[in-house]
Amino acid sequence: MKLPITNAQGEQLDVAFHPGEKLDHLVVLGHGVTGNKDRPLLLAIAEGLAARGWPCLRLSFSGNGGSQGRFEDATISKEVADLQSVFDAIPETTRVAYCGHSMGGAVGVFTAVRDERMRVLITLAGMVYTREFCEREFGDVIPGQGCMWDEEACPLSQAYVDDLHQHESTLEAAAAMEVPWLLVHGSADDVVFPADSEAAFSRAPDPKKLLMIEGSGHSFDESTYPLLVAEIDAWLSRYAGA
Repeated sequence: MKLPITNAQGEQLDVAFHPGEKLDHLVVLGHGVTGNKDRPLLLAIAEGLAARGWPCLRLSFSGNGGSQGRFEDATISKEVADLQSVFDAIPETTRVAYCGHSMGGAVGVFTAVRDERMRVLITLAGMVYTREFCEREFGDVIPGQGCMWDEEACPLSQAYVDDLHQHESTLEAAAAMEVPWLLVHGSADDVVFPADSEAAFSRAPDPKKLLMIEGSGHSFDESTYPLLVAEIDAWLSRYAGA
């Protein structure tokens, strides 16, 4: 892998690698809005999969965590380009899977239908109705003045609002999916509703699987991490190739 990894704007992306014995594979993990590569969910999955032999790469999209760039510029469209920049740094012979949480799930869906280097897709509480999410969560916040969920480090930008409204949803991309897709959602998620994954699943072609974890919230929790790792491991073992 070519390090450091920079995006199209020349911004260096913060990544963390977990070695595994399946040297010709790599699972890239992406976070959701206001997140970064060090969120407990991504760390637990990367460690769990690496222990089962799958090399993993945790990524902070530009403007987030330790990556360069402005948070205000962190849109789905820019993060799709960031992910493709990561793919550029990976040897061509590597079989790449992507696992994205929340908005990072939407990034994965849009990337999968435009970049054949992604062989397998896993979304965890993946955002589908992007416009609806933006209006529901941030409709009372003035872009350029307020912040996301009152987090001062996460100002709401007009670029973010416009981008989520422009996409509107991932359903068209879901219908065009050509890679094996595992969708996981918590039944108690009140940030990205379970109906998002159900709608995407209904539109996507096979092979696909929807796992609804009863009682889990948006970021899952320590009690569900082993199940997530086991399900992702099984999906990768079946579809990522020998």
